[in-house]
Amino acid sequence: MKPPNLANQRENSQRYTAKKAFFDNLITLYGRKPCGEVLRDPSCKIYRLHLAQSNRKSDVIAQFVKLATQRDIEICFHTRSQLSRISRNSKQDQGVACDIECSGYQHYSEAVKQLSSQASTRLIALDGVTNPQNLGMIIRSVTASPAHALLLPARGCAEISPLVIKASAGTIFKANILRCDDLASALTTFKQQGFQVAVLDARADLSITEFIPTKATIFVLGNETQGTSAQVDQLADHRLSITMQRGVESLNVAVAAALVSFMPL
Repeated sequence: MKPPNLANQRENSQRYTAKKAFFDNLITLYGRKPCGEVLRDPSCKIYRLHLAQSNRKSDVIAQFVKLATQRDIEICFHTRSQLSRISRNSKQDQGVACDIECSGYQHYSEAVKQLSSQASTRLIALDGVTNPQNLGMIIRSVTASPAHALLLPARGCAEISPLVIKASAGTIFKANILRCDDLASALTTFKQQGFQVAVLDARADLSITEFIPTKATIFVLGNETQGTSAQVDQLADHRLSITMQRGVESLNVAVAAALVSFMPL
């Protein structure tokens, strides 16, 4: 029996890791209008164009094929069920989807190893933000701000969709978005790496303008009606409020996220 070739095993492992990292950085967009817009935008790096075999011949589909061919984008044809698994939205994909390369879109477990725990490091995390319009505007604000990234859980928050991408005004493709399945678990990992958690709470005595971080901070914004979940609340090192004037009780979560993202530290 031949001994295992360790060099080949290492090489295969490295190839698998690199391939997985590449596919983890893809955002899949669906729908004819959204896909048409990114196909016409040379700044969007598209990996694949997916088309349903059942699409009727039309000028729109012919234009998509022409644009993809001109840009040397791989075109894949699928059965309707196969495309539904790719788009994850069979009712709205209209037989078209695109995989877009986004270097800043990654799992948080990769980023947590590289981020500095210095006080200047700032992340914005969402807990229960389900409105696509709000999520898109938050992505835009975080991307434009000094904040390093948005920590976005799969559970309890809006999915990245054409509505989110439209509300972000296309900035989602430039954004640093750290994915996680469960926010509480991700926050626990970050805390183990020296981060602190500051939860936005309208009832808190300490204002964001008075808060002086001593180490890297994750600012968590919750659902507008229910706030943050009990699991996340238990992880809070600080509770912060945004001081209101003239009897105003609260702000839209997207506005609050913008204020926190641009807050001087």
